Amino acid sequence: MTKSSIFVTLLLIIASICTTTVQSFTLTMMGSKGRRGMKLSNGSTSKNKNKMANAEKSKIASLNQGRGQEITGVTLPAEGSVKGWEFGAGMSVACANIEGNFYAIQGACPRCAFDLYKGDIITDEAFGDLPRIACPTCATTFSFRTGTHGPALKRTGLAGFVGGLTKTATVNDSNRDAMAFMITRDESGRVFMKEK
Repeated sequence: MTKSSIFVTLLLIIASICTTTVQSFTLTMMGSKGRRGMKLSNGSTSKNKNKMANAEKSKIASLNQGRGQEITGVTLPAEGSVKGWEFGAGMSVACANIEGNFYAIQGACPRCAFDLYKGDIITDEAFGDLPRIACPTCATTFSFRTGTHGPALKRTGLAGFVGGLTKTATVNDSNRDAMAFMITRDESGRVFMKEK
């Protein structure tokens, strides 16, 4: 059995294991100076992918009279607290109840990827664009309303030391904003979530 036939066999095994739906692909064997490589193409362009993503967002935005996707199997957080929700495909959300209003933001910090639901709720007016949540690791704050990043929460002791190290290690991601979501509940208690 040649190296290229082993490679093709492995590719077919991997393709049969993958859960992603592939509409079509092209396998092209290329050779130059005795070396062989593979080129895969799924037949779609980045423009088509963007159009499909925008159409999908439009469908979700118009779901349930514009309230977004219904979420089942979650409990809303108590007043003044944050809960983490995890959905399929690695999607997580941090939901907070602040003064009777529900806010949600992506679950992983865009800067250091730590769980935001373990962070601190910020209601101090000095931070602006309230309410905010501070990442428990890097201390970067994010607005629950818009997802924009803001000034870091000053921490002392070990938390301040770890936060300083994290900020230094993730300096390239310091200007990344988080995805913010609108959470609504209808009269029957059903919960809906829509990206802002």
